[in-house]
Amino acid sequence: MPGGKRTRSEGWRKVRALRLEDIRHWWMRRLPVLEWVPAYDWKENLVPDVVSGMMLAIQQVTQEKQQMAWGCLAVGQSQPTTGLAFAVLSSVHPVFGLYGSFFPAIIYAIFGMGRHVATGTFALTSLISANAVERLVPSAGTNFTANNNSGVLGLSEFEMQRIGVAAAVSFLGGIIQVAMFMLQLGSATFLLTEPVISAMTTGAATHVVTSQVKYLLGMKMPYISGPLGFFHIYAYIFENIRSVQQEALLLSLLSIVVLVLVKELNEKFQRNIKIVLPIDLVLIIATSAACYYADMEYAYGLEVVGHIPEGLPPPKLPPMNILSEVVTEAFGVALVGYVASLALAQGSAKKFKYTVDDNQEFLAHGLSNVIPSFFFCIPSAAAMGRTALLYSTGARTQVACLISSALILVVLYTIGPMLYWLPMCVLASIIIVGLKGMLIQFRDLKKYWNVDKIDWSIWVSTYVFTICFAANVGLLYGVVCTIITVIFRFSRARTLNLKNMKEVEYKYKTEDNCESLKQVKIVSVTNPLVFLNARKFQADLTKIIQKDGTSSQACEDVNKCEQNTLLCSFSNGSCHGESLQPSQSERRVLILDCSGLSLFDYTGASMLLQIYMDCKNRHIDVLLARCKASLIKAMQYGGNLESENPVFFESVSSAIDAIQIHRNYSKFSEQSEV
Repeated sequence: MPGGKRTRSEGWRKVRALRLEDIRHWWMRRLPVLEWVPAYDWKENLVPDVVSGMMLAIQQVTQEKQQMAWGCLAVGQSQPTTGLAFAVLSSVHPVFGLYGSFFPAIIYAIFGMGRHVATGTFALTSLISANAVERLVPSAGTNFTANNNSGVLGLSEFEMQRIGVAAAVSFLGGIIQVAMFMLQLGSATFLLTEPVISAMTTGAATHVVTSQVKYLLGMKMPYISGPLGFFHIYAYIFENIRSVQQEALLLSLLSIVVLVLVKELNEKFQRNIKIVLPIDLVLIIATSAACYYADMEYAYGLEVVGHIPEGLPPPKLPPMNILSEVVTEAFGVALVGYVASLALAQGSAKKFKYTVDDNQEFLAHGLSNVIPSFFFCIPSAAAMGRTALLYSTGARTQVACLISSALILVVLYTIGPMLYWLPMCVLASIIIVGLKGMLIQFRDLKKYWNVDKIDWSIWVSTYVFTICFAANVGLLYGVVCTIITVIFRFSRARTLNLKNMKEVEYKYKTEDNCESLKQVKIVSVTNPLVFLNARKFQADLTKIIQKDGTSSQACEDVNKCEQNTLLCSFSNGSCHGESLQPSQSERRVLILDCSGLSLFDYTGASMLLQIYMDCKNRHIDVLLARCKASLIKAMQYGGNLESENPVFFESVSSAIDAIQIHRNYSKFSEQSEV
C-alpha cells in the first residue's frame, strides 16, 4: 500500500508539473514581453534602442514618414505626414493624434511579437474612422478654437463628441480583432488582394485631399457627405470660389513648395547624409512662430490648431450607445489595420530571423485599439515609416518604442501647448504632400492591364466606389468582386490531367502486357472537388474518355447518345442502340489519381460516386488511387461499392498490377472453358 500511495503521489506531481508547464507556455505565448525582457542585453541593446526611440518620438510627433509597403501585397507608397495630422484625418482635435502615438505603442510592446513594429496613428484607419465622425457629428461650421469648453481637457463639447465617436470605432474595431484572435482567423485576410488595397488606398487619398481643400483655401463650408458627396464638395467650392482666403492660399502654396523641394532633396541625397532634415518639424515651428508674432489669427483670420491640453487625459468609457452605428467603420479599421501591421511584422521577422504568430498579432493590435480607446485615442495600426526608421537607426527590441512613448509624454506636458498657433492650412499642406505615395498608385493601372485585365477592372471599379461612397464601402466592394472572381475562375479551371504511362514509372515485361494496357487510362485530379467545380469535373472527365474511345465500336455507339454526360446518359445507364457486353480482357479501365484532391465536400464526393456507378453501368472499371482516408470513408458511406473487386489502391502502380492480375486470371478462365 505505501508503494501504491507513493506511485499515485508521484503521478499527481508529474501531472501538476505538466499543467504548470502548459500554463507557463500559454502565458509566454500570450505575453511575449515575458520572453524578451528577461533576455534583454543591456550592454549591447540599450544604446541603439535609446537612439532609435528618440528619433521615433520626433517622427511620431512631427515627421511621420509612412511607407505602406504591404509585404507580399507590394503596395509601396511614401507618405510623410505629421502625428497631429492623423487626428485631423480622423476629423478630431489634433491633440488626440498625440495620445494615439503614446498608448498603443505601450500595449503592443507587451502583447506584440514584432520587435521592430511601431504601433500608433495610421492614415487609413484615421480615414475610415473619419467617415463615422463626420456622419454622426457633422462639423456645422465649428472649428478647433471654439470657446464653449466642456471642462474635459479644456475642449469644446463638440470636440469631445467627435472623439467619442472615433474612440467608439477604435473600441469596436479592437473587439473585432480580439474576436478574430479567439476564432483563429489570422489567415482569413487573404481576400484583401493587392489590387483591392491599392485602389482603396488611392481612393481614400483622393478623399483626404478633398477634405483638406477647405483648409488650403481658408474657406468656411458646411459638412457634405453621403453618396457622391465627393463631387458635391467640389461643386460647392467652385460656386463659392470668391470666398477663398488669399492669405491662407498663399501660405498653403508656400508650404507645399517647401515641403516638396526639401523632401525630394532628402530622398536624392539620403545615401550621403546620415540624418535628413525634419522639414515637417521646421515648418511647424517656423509657421507657428510667425503666426504668433504677426497675430495672423486675428489680423488675417487664419484658422489655427488652438488649445492643446497639457498632460494625459483621465480614462473614460467610449460611448456604448453608438456602437451599432459604427459597425462598418469598425470592420474596416480591424481588417485594414491588421493586414498592414501583419505584413510589417512578418517582414521584420524574416529580416531578423524570428517567428511571428498571426493570431497573436490579432490579439496585440486588438488590445492596442481597445485599451487606448478609454483614453480618447483614434484607431491605431503599425506603419512602414516608423518600422523603417527602427531598421535604419539600429533598434533591437520594443524598448525603442517604450522610450519613444516616454518622450511623447514629455511633449504632452511641455511642448504641446506651444502648438496653439500652428495654422491649419500648413497642417493641411503637410497632409497633402504626404499623400504623394498613395496618389502615384495610378501608375499601377498599366501593370494590371498588362498582367490581368480582370484585376485592372477590379482596381478601377473599387476606386470609383471608394470616391463615390467611402473607403469602407470601396473595400467591401473590392472583397466581393474578389470572391466572385475566385468562384468564376475556380469553376472554370481545369480539374483533370491525362497522364502518360511513363509518368507512373510502370515497367512492362512483355509486349502482350503493353498491348492489353492500351484500354487503361490514368487521369490525375489536380484541383479540390467541391460544389463550385463538380459539374466542370464531370464535363472534363467526359471529354477525356470520349476522346480516347472514338476508335472503339463501343464508344461509337455511346457517342450516338443525346445527353452530354459521361459516356452518354448517366442518369439511366443506357443509350439508343444495342448494349455491348465486352469481355474482361476488353473492358476499359479508368484510374483516377486522387493525390491532388486535397479538399472535397458532400457534392464533390457524391459526384465522384455517381461517376463510378455510371461508368460501371457502361462497362468501364473505375479505380481510385492515392485517396485520403476521409474520401474513402465518404464514398463508402455514400453508396454501395463493389465488395468483390477492390476499388481503392495505395498507388497507381498497384492499381495497374491489380488490372494485370485480374486480366491474366480472366484469360486463363476463358482458355480453361474452351
